[in-house]
Formats: sequence, structure tokens, C-alpha cells
Amino acid sequence: MTVPRHTLLNAAYDHLRAAILDGSLTPGSRVTVRPLTEQLGLSPTPIKTALAALEREGFLIAVPHRGYFVPEGSTDDLLELYELREAVDGIAARRTAGAPDHEQIAAELRRLLAEQRRAIEANNLHDYGELDLAFHRLIWEGSGSRRLIPVAENLVAQVRLGNRLSAQAPGRLPVALDEHQAILEAIRKGDPRAAEQHIRRHVREAGQALRRYLGVESAAEQP
Repeated sequence: MTVPRHTLLNAAYDHLRAAILDGSLTPGSRVTVRPLTEQLGLSPTPIKTALAALEREGFLIAVPHRGYFVPEGSTDDLLELYELREAVDGIAARRTAGAPDHEQIAAELRRLLAEQRRAIEANNLHDYGELDLAFHRLIWEGSGSRRLIPVAENLVAQVRLGNRLSAQAPGRLPVALDEHQAILEAIRKGDPRAAEQHIRRHVREAGQALRRYLGVESAAEQP
């Protein structure tokens, strides 16, 4: 039985994208075709196509005559991404709070928040990071905007390194949980304005935690 070409492409794409998101492919690492053909048991064609697609979406950088690399991203790049995330997540939260099923979405957010608390108690930053992404992804999906979701997914792929670092800032995680609580309560109450305000503050504070962790002064803090 011949496996459809698009299925092979999806398999290569999903594997590579997941490896970038979870940090298995670290920033700066080179991604080449031959090892992937052996690892995935696929021919070069779907892998090359997947690499090109990931490059177009910002998950990889193509360097002429050298191949593909996972973006490293400077501190300024990461902080700029947080600004963009703030805007996108704000739109998503506003729309989700106004959605007909906002109460059901809030109930699922509450479940994810409880799991986040357990992950922090177990000092499991990896699981916390995955649950944090699930929390935000549920809000993107709840927005009902098919155009917003791929934009948000693209941004979060590039900001994952910053998220991992900001989570290590002393005292950040308990505050982040309180922020998540405020977001879900605004969505539960069907208050679009409050939902947008709370999630924008949450993303902004994550960016500020990254600044503090890296010892970077903001423009407002400079003499």
C-alpha cells in the first residue's frame, strides 16, 4: 500500500515542528536532510518540503550553501516577539470572552490551571511549559478566528526560548498563575474588555521577567 505523499509531508512537518517547540532542536542547531531520512524512515522529498514550509513560517532560517538552522534570536528579537504576542493574545482573549461557549472554555482553562499548579509543585518546568502553551492555545481557538491561530502559533514557536527563560525568573511562576486565574475569570464572566486587559498584562509581565532574568534595562529604566 502506498502512503499518500501529503501524509509523509505532514509526518515530517509535525515531527520537526514539535522538536523545535519542545527544544529538542536547540536554537542555533543545524537541521539537515540525511539524518532525518534515517531517523524518520522517509525519503528526502517530504523532508525537504517540510523544511521549506517551516522556513516560510519562521520556525527555521535558511542560510545559502549551508542549509537550515533553528533561529537563535537576540534578546531584542525575543522582546519584540512579546510585544506582538501581547497584541495577538489580547485580540484572542477579547473574542473568546464574547463567544457563546465562553463558560465552557473557562472551565477547561480552570482544569489546565490546576494542572499547572501541580507541575510547579513538582518543580516540573517542562510540563508547566506545555500546559502554559495549552492554556493560551485554548484561548486562540476559542476566538473563532481562523486567521489568528496560525499567526499565534508562529509567534509562540519563536518565543518559546524566552518563555523557558522567563519562567526561571525568581518569583515569576506564582505570579503567572495568578494572572492566568484573572484571565479565566474574565472569560468565565463574559467580560471581553477585562479578558483582554488581563492577558495583555500577563504577556507583558512575562516579557519584563525575561528582561530581569537577562539583566536587560528597558528604555523607561535607562537614565
